[in-house]
Amino acid sequence: MLVDEMTIRLTAGNGGKGRAAFNKVKLMQGPSGGDGGHGGNIYLEGVVDIGALAMYSNKKEIKAHDGKNGGAQFTDGHRGEDLYLKVPIGTVVTNLDTGYTDEIIKVGQKILVAGGGIGGRGNYKFRSSTNTTPMEFEPGKKGDSASYKLELRLIADVGFIGLPNAGKSSLLNELTQARAKVANYPFTTLEPNLGSYYGTVIADIPGLIEGASDGKGLGVKFLKHIERTDTFFHLVSCESDDVVRDYKTVRKELEQYDSALSKKHEVVFLTKSDMVTPEVMKEKVKALKKIKVVAIPFSILEPESLELVKKALNAIRDKK
Repeated sequence: MLVDEMTIRLTAGNGGKGRAAFNKVKLMQGPSGGDGGHGGNIYLEGVVDIGALAMYSNKKEIKAHDGKNGGAQFTDGHRGEDLYLKVPIGTVVTNLDTGYTDEIIKVGQKILVAGGGIGGRGNYKFRSSTNTTPMEFEPGKKGDSASYKLELRLIADVGFIGLPNAGKSSLLNELTQARAKVANYPFTTLEPNLGSYYGTVIADIPGLIEGASDGKGLGVKFLKHIERTDTFFHLVSCESDDVVRDYKTVRKELEQYDSALSKKHEVVFLTKSDMVTPEVMKEKVKALKKIKVVAIPFSILEPESLELVKKALNAIRDKK
């Protein structure tokens, strides 16, 4: 099941302590204690993997590595290794201790969420003309620690919407090699899938049924994930006995959940065109045209017709 909200404590590494030591080389027996290494930082990094938050769902706290203590003979301790926690693009990050909010909106974007503690100074740093044999050294500073709420709100250039079995997952796989599950039964897609088509991010939204806006089926759990999608590719199966009914069912759920969704740019496709005769296809296109909907038929098994989908995607990419 998709993990799209969680709370976790993130603790950076502590700084290592400095060292009090003296040079053992004859005639050079001054202070030689090294500094402690800085503690590791923790960053959140945006990735296209929509299921990335699941990696942390069973963890209450994640801690970065501490810096190593300083050594003798001017040897500084190694700094703690930084942690980069992968989170899906569209993740809203809220520091529950301070209320500060940020958001991951691009693949590769990094947000520092916990800074590592500074390493303590060794006694070499305390030498002076009046203190040639300092015994002073510093402990390392503690790393930052805070509780964070991570909440996924999908950001996609294009969202595939439609009833179950409209062919959304198959099309996503064909265009992006996203490996979404495909089968011929309701609710094949139990969670959204993301793919990238030459930099254009596509979200395959689980099939919407009548009453989804009221919580039926997969309900509002996934309707919320299309709020920030720029363009909808509305897929209607040619195998349907009433394509107008199917189209209106999905449009009604969008309107009832949030009227703003019904105003987004929409491109309508009739999928699985290989499953009906050309004559039947013309009738279905004509039926949608009567309600002022221009539908583009295609099949993932027919490369020429699939080019029409790619053309629409290319137009969106060129506008970015």
